[in-house]
Amino acid sequence: MSHLVVALIVFISVVGSALLGSYLRVVLPQHHLSDESISVVKLATGLVATMAALVLGLLISSAKASFDTTNSEVVHSAVDIVRLDRVLARYGPETQEIRGLLKRITAASIEVLASGDPSQLAKMSGPEAVARGEDFQRKVEELSPHNAVQSQLQARALQIVDEVFAARWLALLQQKGSIPVPLLVVLVSWLAILFGTFGLFAPRNGTTMTALAMCALSTAGAIFLILEMNTPLNGIVRISPEPMRAALAILGQ
Repeated sequence: MSHLVVALIVFISVVGSALLGSYLRVVLPQHHLSDESISVVKLATGLVATMAALVLGLLISSAKASFDTTNSEVVHSAVDIVRLDRVLARYGPETQEIRGLLKRITAASIEVLASGDPSQLAKMSGPEAVARGEDFQRKVEELSPHNAVQSQLQARALQIVDEVFAARWLALLQQKGSIPVPLLVVLVSWLAILFGTFGLFAPRNGTTMTALAMCALSTAGAIFLILEMNTPLNGIVRISPEPMRAALAILGQ
């Protein structure tokens, strides 16, 4: 489901709860809105508000960590690709074909990252992409060193290839997202309870209804940002492919 759709559902749920609370304010008997009743309800909703704030903070922290990890892995991959190209260049002219293949693979990866298309991103972990990566690694393994220096360069190149593949898989696995749906549902339920209480005790006028609507919009926006940062390779909020483009410009020099 689209993150914008989820945010819209959250907004409608929270605003609907506030409107329901405002309606109950009119139809409930007056003794239900006495000072004693209001005090008890405020204490109960204070507990719910505290729990909701803690969970919301944890979700934001988790999503930010996921986003930062993936961004860091993409930057490290760009650096490792440049390192690999320079090691192959030092090996000798017989790596020219491998360096050209590295540049084509990098260009294709940048195109997929820039698209932000989930279907295209899924292909990066598909059989064809895995086969291309294994074929590239095989070509490096099949190099025939003529001296100790070339042997060391080949070993270093294979080590960097492993690091690039590991970073790639980590970024792709981070893309899957890690926020449990039941936790999100419980959080939205708590927010709906809070806004229902706000509507119950707030006087029905344009100012209070506008304030509640703006708060609901802010809440839905927070949920939207959490979902977006939790899927850093696609969506509106996603990592930049510029480090990979900068690496591509250096390859082959």
